[in-house]
Amino acid sequence: MLEISPKKVAQVIVRAREFDAKVARWDGPGDSKESDTILESRTSDATEQELRAFIEGLNDDEKASLVAIMWIGRDTFDADDLAEAIETAKHEANAPTEDYLLGIPLLSDYLEDGLDSLGISVEDAEKGIL
Repeated sequence: MLEISPKKVAQVIVRAREFDAKVARWDGPGDSKESDTILESRTSDATEQELRAFIEGLNDDEKASLVAIMWIGRDTFDADDLAEAIETAKHEANAPTEDYLLGIPLLSDYLEDGLDSLGISVEDAEKGIL
């Protein structure tokens, strides 16, 4: 049984999309603020910090479920093996979950695919978040 609400997974998906869309700065120090763009990765950008804080704030069961959903979306486990994936995530957690997940390219895609494999509508889960 899933131990995290689809809304919380959707929150991670939305933030992970924003984080993945960031690109290196294309202006230099001292350039005008008008040249800033939401897609530039800057030290003052809170997107990664907010995502890290959100994941860190989850309880251990929610973190394990989030990792399991990602694994299902990545085809490491089948949707039928959800309980095994959650237990594996709990037993193999040896680093902060936020570090592990933010180090995975395509995190938002894997979470979307995982929810879809579990029969959970990503669109419904994202309602009210965007």
